[in-house]
Amino acid sequence: MPHTPVSTDGGRPRPPAGPRASEQALHTAYDTALLDLDGVVYAGGEALPHAVGALRSAREAGLRLAYVTNNAARTPQTVAEHLTELGVPARPEEVITSAQAVARLVAEQVPAGAPVLAVGAEGLRVALAERGLTVVDSADEEPAAVVQGYGGPQMTWDRLMEAALAVQRGVPWFASNTDITIPSARGIAPGNGAAVEVVRLATRWMRRPPEPTVAGKPLPPMHRESILRTEARRPLVVGDRLDTDIEGAHAGRVDSLLVLTGVTDAAQLLAAPAERRPTYVARDLRGLLEVHPEVVGDAEEGFRCGGWSAVVRGGAVRLEGGGEAVDGLRVVCAAVWGVAGDEGFGGDVGEVVERLGL
Repeated sequence: MPHTPVSTDGGRPRPPAGPRASEQALHTAYDTALLDLDGVVYAGGEALPHAVGALRSAREAGLRLAYVTNNAARTPQTVAEHLTELGVPARPEEVITSAQAVARLVAEQVPAGAPVLAVGAEGLRVALAERGLTVVDSADEEPAAVVQGYGGPQMTWDRLMEAALAVQRGVPWFASNTDITIPSARGIAPGNGAAVEVVRLATRWMRRPPEPTVAGKPLPPMHRESILRTEARRPLVVGDRLDTDIEGAHAGRVDSLLVLTGVTDAAQLLAAPAERRPTYVARDLRGLLEVHPEVVGDAEEGFRCGGWSAVVRGGAVRLEGGGEAVDGLRVVCAAVWGVAGDEGFGGDVGEVVERLGL
């Protein structure tokens, strides 16, 4: 279901570069926040700084919260219990996973009750069963489909072997998502995309190497699942990844907020092509509760926001002034995106990122 991006700046068209301004705090401008979890609300199971307080304040002010995650390992019930333990009361129906999205895809393409080889954790198995599908564990059980979802550190080699054998036999192949990495308390760890790559490598000898049908962000099935389950009319996607959360928001034609608490850092944001640029940017989830300032200026004279100004000259970024670091990032975004157009900026941004401390 397409949505036209919400205008919060008096109906003016979005400027050609830089994050957009808002005349009111974001939690009052949208009806539903579609929040990623890993790297946004928590990392390694522990709540990120300011996340709990910001979400509780947003909910108390009337913003509906939905938790949309590419992680297919846990059931919505388990995720909701975890969020509640962290101090953010949540119900299972407020959690949307890529396991649910891929289960809907599979159920639409195979007979009711068909056997499906599930290669993943409990969240994937439960989602498939809820769609009336029969979960099996072996390629020899004549599955109608094979589905891969994140299995966590417990994923064993024999499970990947069963998936590869089924795919080699021509069984339709699905994946909850293809995130190569996932944030963890100890650093960036392999995600489901890494497991999908193992099966891809094991089948690339075939005359026509197969490719999985993928449900998760940034692809449309995940956005469809989120809208069907939340019935959001003015959603705001909130995430930490450009390649899933923000690109998915672009694909769904909805606005987005990037928080710098997970995978994406300032340098990656500045180098983003047009389809991965967020509507808004903030340090953390407190950005939901804030009015976002306007970036003014142009590529010739430079851009200004807060106490900062930035311009690109000869491929180099000149940043002057001072103030809130995120305001500085906003003006540098405007400067480099204005020069780059729809492509990613290829200039050196290391010095300005270091100065901003982001």
